[in-house]
Amino acid sequence: MKRVGLFSVLLSLALFTQAQVDTTQQVFRLDDLYQRMLLHHPITKQSNLITEIAQRELLMMRGGFDPKLEADYNTKELDGTFYYSYWDAALKIPAWIGEFKVGYELNEGDLISAENKTPSGGTWYAGVSVPIGRNLLIDARRNALRQAQLLQEIAEADRIKEINKLFLEATKAYWDWYIAYNEYEFRQEAYRLAEVRFQGTKDRVYGGDVAPIDSVEAKINLQDRDISLRQARVDANNARLILSNYLWAEDNVPLEIPADAQPQDFDIYNRFLDESALQQLVAFAQENHPELIKLNFKLKQLAIEQRFARDRLKPDINVNYNFLTGNPIETSEFGGDYATNNYKFGFDFSFPLFLRKERGKSQQVQLKLNQTSFERTQTSRDIITEINTVYNEMRILQENVRQQEEMVENYQTLTEGEYIKFQNGESSVFLINSREVSLIESQIKLVSFRAKYEKEKATLIWAAGQRLWEQPQE
Repeated sequence: MKRVGLFSVLLSLALFTQAQVDTTQQVFRLDDLYQRMLLHHPITKQSNLITEIAQRELLMMRGGFDPKLEADYNTKELDGTFYYSYWDAALKIPAWIGEFKVGYELNEGDLISAENKTPSGGTWYAGVSVPIGRNLLIDARRNALRQAQLLQEIAEADRIKEINKLFLEATKAYWDWYIAYNEYEFRQEAYRLAEVRFQGTKDRVYGGDVAPIDSVEAKINLQDRDISLRQARVDANNARLILSNYLWAEDNVPLEIPADAQPQDFDIYNRFLDESALQQLVAFAQENHPELIKLNFKLKQLAIEQRFARDRLKPDINVNYNFLTGNPIETSEFGGDYATNNYKFGFDFSFPLFLRKERGKSQQVQLKLNQTSFERTQTSRDIITEINTVYNEMRILQENVRQQEEMVENYQTLTEGEYIKFQNGESSVFLINSREVSLIESQIKLVSFRAKYEKEKATLIWAAGQRLWEQPQE
């Protein structure tokens, strides 16, 4: 009877509840993963280069407005005859419209034409070239610069999109580890209970309280749970290793989550989202989703390109004026009769008669504008649809979590009752095993529902274009 009493105490103490985690273990939180990824993950670093590349593109386009020093020198001598010597050096300063120029010209020689000759000391000049037709409102330089400025915003949207996708994958991997880790804990506790029951049953067989067949039943149950435990251990380790793929230290050194680490636990009810949160996400997505931001700025780029293409339909007319002097330019020389008697003036004109190239380009850009506008309309609808479908899945999961928690409590009640009936000789090892198996599976299913809800929640935030790493995880 002493052995029977001890077994009864063990059974009462071993009522199967949710596996308790060793509090001495290190908790590896989702925020810990996010912070490490933001600092050191190669894809995060690679995505940051997208913005830097766009910044270099902008720097290149600003180079179109850099002042330039130019020099041109040609001379010819043959059979003792000094034919000519041409020297022209200038500083050209591009302006938003047209170009300023300051330079020095010295032309001499025996056979040089009179119109090209300069005084013996050369000629200093300062002038301006201004378009009055094509290139007045926009030209290739301004077009390229404005495109590059918009490219900054497109690059930033691309960066957020790439990093957000990476964080979504990592978040799902984290919750897969959460499922595998907790299942292993449940399986471990289930194996421990089966082991206690097997030893207790053997003691009762030796004492003549139960039939030997009961020990066979207990042994089979122990072996079955041992197999499940082994598989759960492998699954938990593999899930931990897969999640470790997202962990890096400085200098691209890979890290691994410690074998004794555990995922965070949380109050699922504090993390549920309601209808108002959904509307906020929809409103945010319509204004700030990276894909829509990209398309918005592409439309702006195409609008600038269209303006440039339409400018090509105008005649090309450039007016040039240069003030001339034999001495270095002084501001006191401007004005009065001097500027009107010492100058060089001219203009150039060109205009294609059929404008086929220009009209084709303008029409092509208009078609691209229409195409991108249609794409933006459809993309916006796709995003809103995805947000709503994911939210609908989350609502079902919220109800599943609540109902599954009730089922776990009911299975615990049934299991406790079966223990009591077994102590009173009204049950069997088979029925106890059956109750425990149902309880174990219901607890694993509850963990799976909780993790799946967190995955869907992360997918919802990603679908709305919000930054996952900025969301609270408590």
